[in-house]
Amino acid sequence: MKIAIIGAGWAGMAAAVTATQAGHTAIIFEAAQAIGGRARSLKSILPTGQEVMLDNGQHILIGAYTDTLKLMQTVGVDTQTALLSQPMALLFPDRRGLQFPNWPTPLDALAGILGARGWSIADKASLLRVALGWQLKRFQCAPLETVASLCKSCSPRVMTELIEPLCVSALNTPASRASGQVFLRVMQDALFGVQGGSRLLLPRLDLSELFPNAAARWVVQQGGHIRLGARVTSVQALGAQWQIGHEVFDAVVIATSSSESARILIQCAGEAPEDIAKKMRAWADTANQLAFEAITTVYAWAPNITLPHPMLTLRSRDESPSQTAFPAQFVFDRGQLGGPPGLLAFVVSASSGDRETLQAQVLAQAQTQLGFNLQAVQTVVEKRATFACTPGLQRPASLIAPGLVACGDYVAGPYPATLEGAVRSGVTAAQSLFTDPQRATVKV
Repeated sequence: MKIAIIGAGWAGMAAAVTATQAGHTAIIFEAAQAIGGRARSLKSILPTGQEVMLDNGQHILIGAYTDTLKLMQTVGVDTQTALLSQPMALLFPDRRGLQFPNWPTPLDALAGILGARGWSIADKASLLRVALGWQLKRFQCAPLETVASLCKSCSPRVMTELIEPLCVSALNTPASRASGQVFLRVMQDALFGVQGGSRLLLPRLDLSELFPNAAARWVVQQGGHIRLGARVTSVQALGAQWQIGHEVFDAVVIATSSSESARILIQCAGEAPEDIAKKMRAWADTANQLAFEAITTVYAWAPNITLPHPMLTLRSRDESPSQTAFPAQFVFDRGQLGGPPGLLAFVVSASSGDRETLQAQVLAQAQTQLGFNLQAVQTVVEKRATFACTPGLQRPASLIAPGLVACGDYVAGPYPATLEGAVRSGVTAAQSLFTDPQRATVKV
């Protein structure tokens, strides 16, 4: 099959690699001049004048990201050197918090909870009771239950120091309005399911090189093509095939953002047969109902500084009588991850407010909680970073029409808007084209 893939983000490149592995030819259209979508690298300059590669948002992986790790290895990425692997640790600057030992799953989680620093016996018992309840219910809950409701029996400290940071980092939605069912799936795979699933995998490469660029090189080597600066404005049904411009394809994978995918389909529905047009409009209507959350990453620098760990959890409020609120949940030491010494990345999930205010608040947070007087390097605000992962959310399906599928971290699936969610979506979308009996007559 000759397959068109519209969009060269992580989902699109996963679809391209999967299609190529199955012996098909992938032609990738990317409107931008760079590959990677919302998880890509960008150039910047330190206050010293040194050029540096940053990311369009700081990301991490975990051991449960099995599909992502598999595809990275397929396209030639050495995951042992590209990722810093360490046991799960959610430690604060004062060294309190949760740290798993290097033990098998789920013993690592049990030992980590029992050994959590700064937690009372009552704190630990509350979490163990809740986690046992999750297992007894086979990690299922009512469709409309929130994470806050799901964990209401946890102590306030456990909620503040574990549940809320985990929820906002995984779902990019506050616990008070985040989907309990999606959160349970992440917890099941990361803490109790996949062996080594809880391990933190911190990128030592910029996000473009971590997978998308390597995938692009691999696809081209296998006979595929990538067309940068090629915006697709029309996809037309042509019998059992599809036409883009003057080129005919056996199948099309739309791997752009939800809003861009909806725009393409609404425009195409006007010229499509009515049965296909209805499906296009219905899919676009569902996609357009999604709400979004922002993520802000503040890169800041100071000479001769380092964190005690490559990644630290930050407190949302200081311990003074004023209880000043702070925005960032995590800070990463890029100097320990292959970047220049002294460069830190602060992550504000589910962020709100303007760029300048957030940047100023994060620099104040660094001074208060880390004791560092930092200079801002660059602040990246991704306003539509992820969909709001709320209870009962209806997400658009992968299948749009025979031979026309969509993929992306927002497409229906068990995972929230993560790199693994995007990759799994791309793999599933591509595989559906090969197993669809309506396309079995297409010559390969």
